Amino acid sequence: MNITEFLTHLNSNAAKPLLFVLPDGGMIPAHYHVTEVGHVMKNFIDCGGTRRTLETCLLQTWVHDDVEHRLLCGKLAAIFERADDVLPHHNLPVEIEYEDGVVAQFPVERAEVIDGALAFHLGLKHTDCLARGICLPGECAPAPKAEAAASCCTPGSKCC
Repeated sequence: MNITEFLTHLNSNAAKPLLFVLPDGGMIPAHYHVTEVGHVMKNFIDCGGTRRTLETCLLQTWVHDDVEHRLLCGKLAAIFERADDVLPHHNLPVEIEYEDGVVAQFPVERAEVIDGALAFHLGLKHTDCLARGICLPGECAPAPKAEAAASCCTPGSKCC
């Protein structure tokens, strides 16, 4: 879900409390705080030598011992307004950062109203090889068989 879609849900449910449902069906404790709204830009080179860029809007959550605290949708929408100059555009995907033993980031997948609260359902992120055509036998780019055998996943092929 991108920022525009996220904000549409927040603004349409401004008076409702905001919940986050983890991929396993558990919840980020309802008394969480959003401590950061950030633009994260990652520049990298994949294992095949291709330069890539990945951008997200990252919301950091933090759970403290103030168990009566609740964040309303309208309050988070107002925080986004203050962060507008940090976010280059509203097409960025929204991710939630949460710590429960380890710090993890979860993409926001969908929203629904549950028991009078707006709940955003979070998905999982996975590692992957972005240069499969170079790195994985059988997943090489189409080429003549002799050429493919000589160039794909052989020593010196710049494979991962």
